[in-house]
Amino acid sequence: MLGQFGWNVPWVWRWVFWLQPLHLWTSHSILSWRLRRNQKFILFFPQKENHVHNQRWRNHSFVTEFILLGFSRNPKTNWILFFFFLFLYLFTVLGNGLIATLIKVDARLHTPMYFFLSILSLLDLSYATTTVPQMLVHLVSKHKTISYVGCVVQMYTFLTLGITETWIFAAMAYDRYVAICSPLHYGVQMSRTLCVLLVVSSVLCGLLCAFIYTVFAMSLPYCGPNEINHFFCEIPAVLKLACADTSLNDQVDFILGFILLLIPLFLILASYVRIFMAILRIRSTQGRIKAFSTCTSHITVVTMFCIPCMVMYMRPGSEASPEDDKKLALFYNVISAFLNPIIYSLRNKDVKRAFLKLVGMSEDTQ
Repeated sequence: MLGQFGWNVPWVWRWVFWLQPLHLWTSHSILSWRLRRNQKFILFFPQKENHVHNQRWRNHSFVTEFILLGFSRNPKTNWILFFFFLFLYLFTVLGNGLIATLIKVDARLHTPMYFFLSILSLLDLSYATTTVPQMLVHLVSKHKTISYVGCVVQMYTFLTLGITETWIFAAMAYDRYVAICSPLHYGVQMSRTLCVLLVVSSVLCGLLCAFIYTVFAMSLPYCGPNEINHFFCEIPAVLKLACADTSLNDQVDFILGFILLLIPLFLILASYVRIFMAILRIRSTQGRIKAFSTCTSHITVVTMFCIPCMVMYMRPGSEASPEDDKKLALFYNVISAFLNPIIYSLRNKDVKRAFLKLVGMSEDTQ
């Protein structure tokens, strides 16, 4: 069946596991080059550099906390935003938590597709929890500060979850490819071991790449001002406060963004090209609609999450607008996590059936 479509599935996807350590080697090489460059600069121009640093930072002390400016300084506007985002967050927690619970308790949902969906729900829940509770407190509080360490932890956690989610999207696309293009081999190819391996490798990729992002950002000197024009510690907003040239950070962000966003998107696109080719070979119209409907939810969620992330992390920092950054961050951090349970449950009969079973109802009763 695989030969029919001319694509060796295990070979194509095996390179994903080879590629993840490759980008770590690339980032390590960039970091080593940066250190060597700085050492050479100090070696040949020690007096000049010390003079510049002393003159620039003589009257400044390094910041120990940041102030998150948020959305508005108007108290009435902030209260309206507070109740709006509180509703979104509560629904996000309830919706994603419910999907993860249904998949856990219903044996009929113990399939690779729903296994990845449960992981995605937990990631979305954690993703929103990293930023929204603090944002809600700051909306109604006069003190909008976050410690330096707290900012680093929030940045690292947020990046870890976001990077992991991009690779989970790629794993879900591969799952749909095997299910539609090779249904007879689905149970063998999408084994439990492979599913767990895909998730673990995605998490490790997120942990390591987020560490590189965070180290590059927070190794810069921050000597004031300490006001972040954002609602949480996101790298593009924090870098604007650095007392040093951030052009190298822009280059690193672009390289990592290419690896962590465009490569998963390429894998997703390649999977769906093969899926659409297989769907077109289905003779019955009903069969085509059924096959395509299993992919629409995933395509919608990937588009909502990845496109804003690409705009945020792959453009130069000088072109970024604080207000536009806040809107983009809201979209892939809050709105996406809010809509995912709706997108995956409204058109999913299996999830609806599991929910009715959980509340003690049957489809006939409904």
